[in-house]
Amino acid sequence: MAPSPFTLFWAWLTALISALSLGPSFAHVLEALPRLKVWSPELWRETTVFNGQYLLFERVGAPLDVAAILLPGILTFLVRRDSAAMITAGGATLFYALALVLWFALVAPQNQVLATWTPGPLPTDFAAVQWGWETGHMAVAAAKLIGFAFLALTLLLIGRSQPAG
Repeated sequence: MAPSPFTLFWAWLTALISALSLGPSFAHVLEALPRLKVWSPELWRETTVFNGQYLLFERVGAPLDVAAILLPGILTFLVRRDSAAMITAGGATLFYALALVLWFALVAPQNQVLATWTPGPLPTDFAAVQWGWETGHMAVAAAKLIGFAFLALTLLLIGRSQPAG
């Protein structure tokens, strides 16, 4: 049975929102090596903590991250009659949810410490906090990437029942 136009629209919207959620996380990964290997600790702290470099990651990224869980969850329900698509959509939902859990478990505690830092000498726990923050973002990005791969497979599975041409 071919998917309804609403299901196709929902699948498209889910892919769009999920990609927008993955984007900032992937950007964190791309920026990590220079931040860890090239930047001085002072530059890292100034950029990350004091100058609002990641303000929009919170204001735009957080709602996208929640939507990237809800939309695939609804897609899972919409494709429930197609067991393969339902399983992969469910996988996408679970990995995007895992990404949010990882953010709260790994990144949020570092953000709480960063919020206490003040200008002046580097805190004694700088290296540990920096490493936890960076690797936490890498773990989040990895979970989202796996979730997006599941979602891409879902889109292919939904499309397989479409007539050619």
